[in-house]
Amino acid sequence: MPVTTADKRATFRKLHESGCFVIPNPYDVGSAKALQHLGFKAVASTSAGFAWTIGKADNRVTVDDVCNHLAALSAAVDIPVNADFEDGFAVEPEGVAANVARAVKSGVSGLSIEDFTGDKDKPLFEATLAVARIKAARKAIDADNSGVLLTGRCEAFLRGLSDLKLVIERLQAYSAAGADCL
Repeated sequence: MPVTTADKRATFRKLHESGCFVIPNPYDVGSAKALQHLGFKAVASTSAGFAWTIGKADNRVTVDDVCNHLAALSAAVDIPVNADFEDGFAVEPEGVAANVARAVKSGVSGLSIEDFTGDKDKPLFEATLAVARIKAARKAIDADNSGVLLTGRCEAFLRGLSDLKLVIERLQAYSAAGADCL
């Protein structure tokens, strides 16, 4: 019996409810199939790994590139695919929502939205905007009752900001804004 997108999404939620699990990062269809064959229960796309396979730097791919890649990964395996959806490929919440809606249609079971601006001098979106972006992603996911799991990512530590209080406050705000996972 074929595995449907809805089946994969339900499985992904159950994996999260059951505790910790290992989720490796394939960079293409072949590596996704190999990881499934090895017994992994889910995979998560890698922004850098995918970008390099098409000769681009991390954070330099287009939303079209990524949505096509996510659709190919999702179609190639019978396990859930989580999308590293970077910053949602937009700054403003409306743009994030439109792009998340596109990603949901690719067949992914989950996706993450990060708060990294791409600016070394001001690496995180202002907190109010970051929360609005998570809310917009949640609304886009819920618009068609897709069941896609939303992860809110605070990139502070990855960007040299070691303020634990800031990270906790942001993650709590992302949870309140609708993120299922932090």
